[in-house]
Amino acid sequence: METAIKVAFATTDMVHVNQHFGSAKSFALYAVDPERTELLEAAEFGNLSQDGNEDKLSVKIQLLDGCAAVYCQAIGASAIKQIVAQGIQPIKVHEGSVIKDLLADLQAEMKSGPSAWLAKAINQSKGPAPERFDAMAEEGWDE
Repeated sequence: METAIKVAFATTDMVHVNQHFGSAKSFALYAVDPERTELLEAAEFGNLSQDGNEDKLSVKIQLLDGCAAVYCQAIGASAIKQIVAQGIQPIKVHEGSVIKDLLADLQAEMKSGPSAWLAKAINQSKGPAPERFDAMAEEGWDE
């Protein structure tokens, strides 16, 4: 799945998005491309103190490294600021949203024409085009 993007879901049962980002006890991480999805990791956190504990966010943000988006029921302003700085799109969904359905929606969007955040994530997952060096050479570009 070379052109897949990585997304995360705040979940306790691996079926539904049923957690607030900051208090999430676990995440399911998936690779998604227009044709397939693959569960990459199911990560669980121990009991982290919640109120005023900003460290609980850093552990979760580290887990999301390389993710294009995180789906959750709710997310606080501090967490939004931190994950957006890492290039991760927060996506708030209704309580009990089914992960399988959200993955199917994401794949449909990939096929039909992605939104701005998704287009950016897809382009980043492709990496730089090798032919860009040919264009530089033709222009007489020199180190």
